[in-house]
Amino acid sequence: MTMKRAIFGAFASLLLLSSAGTAGPVLDRIKSTGVIKVSTAGTWPPQSFINDKNELDGFDVDVAKEIAKRLGANVEFVTPEWSVITAGHWMDRWDMSVGSMTPTKARAEVLSFPGIYYYTPAAFAVHAEAKITDKAELNGKTIGVVAPSTFEQYLNGDLVIDAEGTPEITYDVKPTTVVTMPNNQQIFDDLRLGDGVRMDGLLDSLPAINDAIKNGYPIKVVGTPAFYEPLAVAIDKGDPEFNDALATIISDMHADGTMTTLSMKWYGFDYSKTSSE
Repeated sequence: MTMKRAIFGAFASLLLLSSAGTAGPVLDRIKSTGVIKVSTAGTWPPQSFINDKNELDGFDVDVAKEIAKRLGANVEFVTPEWSVITAGHWMDRWDMSVGSMTPTKARAEVLSFPGIYYYTPAAFAVHAEAKITDKAELNGKTIGVVAPSTFEQYLNGDLVIDAEGTPEITYDVKPTTVVTMPNNQQIFDDLRLGDGVRMDGLLDSLPAINDAIKNGYPIKVVGTPAFYEPLAVAIDKGDPEFNDALATIISDMHADGTMTTLSMKWYGFDYSKTSSE
């Protein structure tokens, strides 16, 4: 049965690229050139960054390469400014963005999102010497966050992530004081000064917290994630055939464990699904 599915999947992929009359403009171009152009950040490890071989590397890069492989194409990366990517109207400068983008309704006015490929958990952290062991103990405390951000909105109780498939948000922590800063480096630096010196805890992405711990910051994660932020592949609006082809590939990559494998490779944890799955 597994072999039959594999053969059928390969045949279906070939059909996507062999139906010139119905494939859509982007798929037609990919078929004729054998290349898919992908935009990504290039400066955000471990999602996408330049490695010691002077090559783009990272989780997003590996996801993009696998999608290209399943389309029967080679991948070419470009690294435009983030604001240019999210503005849409790409004018064929690239075909797809794999850059950990949150699929909001505002962005959906100019972009299409074929599929969510992983979820970034937001988590609370405290100083390593703190006696706090659960996020509920942070109620009534002083919490630091980047602003503006979804983390700040969560602490204010007005977070709305309007993407399909987003897990329900529950507000388990209501701090007395929210300390806001322009970047998480400053928040991590303040928390490392000691338990309660400037704040009692912080709220940030779990991968960022784990990276800080890896780099020697005396902090620790407490409790389960506060919420999960879905991150999706994006394409320019107006090509339903390309959208559907990518949606199938992304779904297959989840189903066959590829997303899990890549997430474990880069994060040591399966962020391709939420804890409720």
